[in-house]
Parts: sequence; structure tokens; C-alpha cells
Amino acid sequence: MNFMKKSRCRAFTLVEIMIAIAIFSIVVAAIYSTWILILRASKTGLEAAAQVQRERIAVRTIEDSLTCIQSFQASMKYYYFVVQKGDQSMLSFTARVPEIFPRNGRFGDFTLRRLIFTVEPGPDSTGSEKDLVLRQNPILMDMDGDEQHYPLVLARNVKDFVVECWDTNAMQWDDEWLDTNSIPPMVRVSLLLGSSADSGSAATLAITRLVVMPSITMPTVVQMPRGGGK
Repeated sequence: MNFMKKSRCRAFTLVEIMIAIAIFSIVVAAIYSTWILILRASKTGLEAAAQVQRERIAVRTIEDSLTCIQSFQASMKYYYFVVQKGDQSMLSFTARVPEIFPRNGRFGDFTLRRLIFTVEPGPDSTGSEKDLVLRQNPILMDMDGDEQHYPLVLARNVKDFVVECWDTNAMQWDDEWLDTNSIPPMVRVSLLLGSSADSGSAATLAITRLVVMPSITMPTVVQMPRGGGK
């Protein structure tokens, strides 16, 4: 009898068990909430870092190609310079790209290529997100189907892509370049990227680069052979 009384004294009551379960549930819920917050913060940080990296790569690609630009008046149908503003902004010119330029392996030794940077609707079904893409082809060849339909995506979630050219006559920046038979002395490129719709963040990143053209359009008279020489 004494043994049974001592056993009953050491047992837990139903109320104590319920209280213990409630406390344990609160602790588990707190740990789970903290873990979810850590995962979300980590995902947001990784997305922001990747976004900054993509933006830098995109602008660096444009910057490197502009510093390798070439233009010859005698063959202007291959060397014209185009800037287009609007919802589908475009920048197009001819350059002799460096060896480390994207997709060099597809074109072999043809480093003199026409580059076309455009802003186009992204892969989402709504069309709300836009991508900055690059298409390229050797100047004496037509653009192949793969390059046309599967361009290189330089940046996603593009909110704005602005190319401004320095007008030496008006002494100001202009977002259009009507003189396609020449290249501007300076180009300013601005890229604004936003977060994806899935992230639920409204944060944006902006970067601007000023590129001074290292060359000018080669006049026709310089390209033509001179007669009467010895």
C-alpha cells in the first residue's frame, strides 16, 4: 500500500501533461518561425547578390563591346550605329570583340560582329517582366536561327534600359542617335533592375556607365587606295 501511494504521488496529472505539451508546442513554433525567417532572409540576400552580379556583368558586356566599336563610311551598311528608345529599347553596332566576349565559341575566329542589345518580354506568361538580351552575328553573315530565337540573356527583370549619346552640336545628352552613319563621341548606359514577382520585394538596383569612344568613323577617302604612288 505504501508503495502504491508513493507511485501515485510521482505520477503526472492530465493538467500537467497538457501544460507541458502546450509549452513544447510554443517552443517548437518559435523555433520554426525563426528558421523560416532565416531561410527567407538568406534567399533575399542571395537574390540581391545575384541581381547585382548580373547587372554588373550586363553593363560590363556593353561597356567592353563599346570600347571595341568600329565604323567605316565606305561600308556603312555593315557599320551603322543605332539607338532606339521606348518599351523595347535597342542598341546596335559593330565591334571587334575580345576573346573573353560571351559566346565567342559559336563564331570561331569571326571576332568582327554586329551586336544587338534589346529589351524584350521575359518568359513569364503575363509579360510583365522584361529581359535584356544580346544577339550577334559576323557582319558578312546572316544571323542564324538559334541566335535569333535563343539570344543570350544578360539581365532579367529589367525596369529600364537607357542609352544616351553625347551631341556635340547641342552640347547635351540625347536618347536618340539619328546620324547612324557615324558613332557618338560618348555613350552613357543606364540599367535599372527590379526584383522578380516571386520574391515579393519592390527593391530596385541601378547602375550607370559612361563610355568614351576610343575611335571615330573612318572616312571613305582614307579607305580608298591612292593612285599615282610609287
